[in-house]
Parts: sequence; structure tokens; C-alpha cells
Amino acid sequence: MILKKRMTFNLRIVLVEPLYQGNVGSVARAMKNFGFSDLVMVNPCKLENEARALASHAWDVIEEANVVTSIEEALEGADVVVATTGITGLKMDEHIRMPPYTPHELKEKFNETSGTVAVLFGREDNGFTNEELRMSDMIVSIPTSEIYPIMNLSHATTIILYELSQIEAGEQQLADGFDLRLLHEHIGELLDDIQYPEHKKEKTHLMFKRIFGRAQLMPREVQTLRGFFGRIQQLIK
Repeated sequence: MILKKRMTFNLRIVLVEPLYQGNVGSVARAMKNFGFSDLVMVNPCKLENEARALASHAWDVIEEANVVTSIEEALEGADVVVATTGITGLKMDEHIRMPPYTPHELKEKFNETSGTVAVLFGREDNGFTNEELRMSDMIVSIPTSEIYPIMNLSHATTIILYELSQIEAGEQQLADGFDLRLLHEHIGELLDDIQYPEHKKEKTHLMFKRIFGRAQLMPREVQTLRGFFGRIQQLIK
């Protein structure tokens, strides 16, 4: 008998160096409200009474959270990485913060898929560095008033959790995150092989990452692309 692979959609919430324990407690509560439990914290603040009080009956989410020292560790095992930002790019050629998806659009993108999606939330005071944003495949931004676009961490998390809690797992299996990283390494090697202009290399590589993030590549597609790029490299050499 052939066992069919189980279809599951796993959402991982990653808090990067959260400053306020009350926010962490509120995030844990929101996660439990919407049925999620996979929480990873990168160098969090001390979590004591305030975090416990605001987590209420979701303190177990914090107790069972994975605490790591780097974003790279937090992303291990994730297939797609989504970074949240309140500030989006102003020009379409600025791929670091473009193109942004709304939480509802993100839900539509991942509906009927299976895999692990990590959603990153930045520091309360200064969000992410550009280097950290380059680690993501996609960008999500919550539409807010231009007068005050930056939301409280726990409020932003709650909105995204609400939308993504409506996702139904499906048969479209997301490509493995490890294979995607190999694909991006392959692209970097190819840009070197064709002597692509040095000052354009980083932006072009990021553009490919955003394109593939939007495309939601399947495992076979990633392997085909790697074979294609490998063949080009062979012909060049």
C-alpha cells in the first residue's frame, strides 16, 4: 500500500530581538487564539511576570518556544521566509522591500499549499536591517494610515495570524527551503561565471529571490532550474 504524504501547512512566527516582554506575551496569546504554536525568538528580552500576565493561558507557547541567537538558526527547516515591514520600497527596482503583499494576499498565495512558512517580525524600535530583509523570499505589509504606518508588534502579529489561520492545506507542496538555498547559491555562481557587473550583482540576485518567492516553486521546478543553470555553467566553462 502506498501512503499518501500528509498535507500540512505550518506557520512559524519568528520574533527578532523583541524588546518588550508584554509584546511577547500578547503575541503568544494571539497565536493560541488562532491555533498556532510554532514560536521562535531571536535573542529575546527577559520574559517574566509581565509576559506571563499578558500571555494569560498561552504561557505554554512561550515555554515551548525555540530561543536562538541568530535569524539563520530561526529559519532552519522553513521552506518560505516572509518578512514584515511597515515601510515599503518607493521604487519598483528597490527589491529589498518590494513588492509588498497584504496579509489577505499572503493568505491567498499560500492557500491549498503544504509546507513550512516562517513569518519574521522585526525589532520594535528599528525593525530589520536591509541585510536581514535580504534573507526573505517575500515581503508583507499591513495597509495603515500614512500618518502613522508603524504598528505595535503584537497588533501586527494578530492581524497576520487572523488571515493565515484561514489557510487550508492542499496538495501543492512547497519546495524544500534547503533546495531553494542551493538554487540561490547556484545563481550567485552563475552571475560570477558570466562576469555580471559587480555593482548590479546583489540587486539582480535579490530580484531572482523575490521572483521565485512569488512563484512558490515546487520541488521538481527547483531541480529543473538547478539543472538548467548547471548546463549553462558547463557551456560557459
